[in-house]
Amino acid sequence: MKTKIITSLILFLSIFINAQEFIGKATYKTSRKSSFKIGGEKSTMSDAQKKEIEARLRKMNQKTFTLEFDKSTSTYKQEAKLNAPQPKAGGLTVMSFGGGTNTDVFYKNIKEKRYANKTSIMGKAFLIKDSLATYDWQLSSETKNIGKYTCYKATLSKQVDKTSVELVDGKLEEIKKKVTVNTTAWYTPQVPISNGPSTYYGLPGLILEINDGTTTMVCTEIILNPSKKIVIEEPEKGKVVNQKEYNKISNQKSKEMLERFRSKDGKGIEINIGG
Repeated sequence: MKTKIITSLILFLSIFINAQEFIGKATYKTSRKSSFKIGGEKSTMSDAQKKEIEARLRKMNQKTFTLEFDKSTSTYKQEAKLNAPQPKAGGLTVMSFGGGTNTDVFYKNIKEKRYANKTSIMGKAFLIKDSLATYDWQLSSETKNIGKYTCYKATLSKQVDKTSVELVDGKLEEIKKKVTVNTTAWYTPQVPISNGPSTYYGLPGLILEINDGTTTMVCTEIILNPSKKIVIEEPEKGKVVNQKEYNKISNQKSKEMLERFRSKDGKGIEINIGG
């Protein structure tokens, strides 16, 4: 029975999209857990300082994004806002790497299985061009409502390489490890487009909610075929690199930033990487 339901959804999606032009905009609220690390055993940070920094980090990691899409392409952008200063408390500094900026543009071309991500590191513009990941979604007949939309559950489990740069007792350490990421998505066939926030796609309907254990993205508004014309444009500016090259550059810049801001004896610095 579950297989019949899923097959019907995929068939409906294919017929609907091929039958008409389809364009829209979806707004997502995102939140990200922070990996809060103390800069050495001799850190003098008080419990009050910890709580203050953790609260500020939570706020830093709450963002709003807009997904604009047509049948096969999309752009995903953070809503523009003033850049807040890095949180400080009692001589304590928190640095965040890898979270992107509000000028980033993530473009997907699902038909051609590729993406272009305009981003920057320390003011230098990059254009990451690479192939879209293939997601081995496991579909379920379990449902829940998100707003007025009926959503179906899909899950994904994969191993990924994770590299972090940490300051431990005044010394920089690059830590590499494989981690298993379990992702849960909720998609709706009522918006018959095989797309979603950030890098995600590949389900028989728009993804309205996704959680990978670290980041949660929830759709709060959908506008279909709006009166104001939406034009999906692929970003073009920035030094062209592939994802592997960009990751290497990003890790190196993280090291340089940590070296610049660390104290002489490694005390009093709190580091958040990837936040």
